[in-house]
Amino acid sequence: MNPQIEKIRSLPGTFLFDLDRSARGMRLNRFLCGLVRPENRSLFKSDPEIAFENAGLTTKEREMVRTKDWKAMADYGANFFALEKLGRVTGVGNPAMCAQMRGEPLEEFLKTRRVPDAC
Repeated sequence: MNPQIEKIRSLPGTFLFDLDRSARGMRLNRFLCGLVRPENRSLFKSDPEIAFENAGLTTKEREMVRTKDWKAMADYGANFFALEKLGRVTGVGNPAMCAQMRGEPLEEFLKTRRVPDAC
């Protein structure tokens, strides 16, 4: 094992974004990044199932997107910047995404930020 990553693997709730995870998430990342195109956004908003089918998403990938399970998508291999595309289309901001990833209500998460009057 690479000594530079041994400690990373021992931290609870963390994962290493390696080549396997990157390859597994490629199809999902392409779908998410494709949401920058107006026609893809429109199709996703009007009929997400057809958008999923067109992208060739697996059942697991479709369910993660449907439920907006940010943590599961990141663990699966979704790039955070790609997740932001989905957040933008669905009206979910970064603080709410990060709170869900940490397993906290948004209000609790905001208390950990250095943003005056965030709550």
